[in-house]
Amino acid sequence: MRLLPLALVASLLPATVFAQCGGSFSGFVKDLKREAVAAGHSSATAKAFFNGVKHDPKVLRADRAQGVFQKPFIEFTRHLISQNRVDRGRSMAKKHDATFDRIEATYGINRGVLLAFWAFETDYGSFQGDFNTLNSLVTLAHDCRRPELFRPQIFAALELYETGNFDPKRTTGAWAGEIGMVQMLPRDILENGVDGDGDGKVSLKTSPQDALMSGAKMLSNLGWKPGQPWLQEVTIPKGLDLSKTGPSQKYSVSNWANMGVKPRSGSLASGSMQASLLLPQGHKGPAFLAYPNFDVYFEWNQSFTYVLTAAYFATRLEGANVYNAGNADQGLSGKQMKQLQQKLQARGHDVGKVDGILGSKTRIAVQAEQLRLGLPADAWPTPALLGKL
Repeated sequence: MRLLPLALVASLLPATVFAQCGGSFSGFVKDLKREAVAAGHSSATAKAFFNGVKHDPKVLRADRAQGVFQKPFIEFTRHLISQNRVDRGRSMAKKHDATFDRIEATYGINRGVLLAFWAFETDYGSFQGDFNTLNSLVTLAHDCRRPELFRPQIFAALELYETGNFDPKRTTGAWAGEIGMVQMLPRDILENGVDGDGDGKVSLKTSPQDALMSGAKMLSNLGWKPGQPWLQEVTIPKGLDLSKTGPSQKYSVSNWANMGVKPRSGSLASGSMQASLLLPQGHKGPAFLAYPNFDVYFEWNQSFTYVLTAAYFATRLEGANVYNAGNADQGLSGKQMKQLQQKLQARGHDVGKVDGILGSKTRIAVQAEQLRLGLPADAWPTPALLGKL
């Protein structure tokens, strides 16, 4: 039977069935079963799939305890990137050279890009998570923080179950529902799963070929441009107009060159290519030009610090030098960052959730206040800025 798209089903049934989160967990699961049947799945299939699903409080604790993202870029990179990880990445590149050759020929994704994700997500497949995936997805969908993200993944897992590629009782992964060596959500597996080793199955947990080919296809479908760079370390001149920096502002590479931005090694990309100048810890710290492919990273993960670290690590695995850490101004503690976000909110800025994490909205607000107060507008919050606010 051809299944109706969930968006169409939503238009035919009462909105409360699809907008609901919270309430009793058992009632929530009953609604999920009704939604599955309405989308064309048999009652027996829905019953078997959801049989025994449990609310997992450990998932919610993990969701609320992502303190690592409060670390500033330099500390975060040193936390994630060790010489051992660099050496293992280069070893894995040699071991799976034929697979990476296929990926580069088919999808145009550089091996360093996939190796970096493989390293950060599961330490090259050595730890893929031991949370029951269905329990994680249903728990997070029931939670009213991000149901729009996780509810569709439940039904993608149901489709995988019907094809024999998901076991509600035994499939495990990360606390947020990602599965396999490069940690893909069920919907991404449905749309981008590739049988890279030719055994007739897509096995992202046990087959590096399947996992890497699938990850490459997903990046390609997200808009990765073959043959183009993604990130490059640069140096910036004194007196640069710092208000032009940040991921939301893009200028041609030739414009950046005219402003005095220079590559730390090699040469800049084509002069007509658009790029953003990123100063993760202000104008005294590391500096990078981010090219259009860098934006694709945010389709994989929304954390600016994680994305920049993954993109930088990919360049390291392809031969780039360790970045120049510079002498960045002192940043804020988690507690101070929350105080800053509250003060920014009081001035009318949208910083999202007050969570002590320097995300993109907080950076934009910081830069605006730095301009207003006559401080270097590099979007890096300091105790001096907090004091002036």
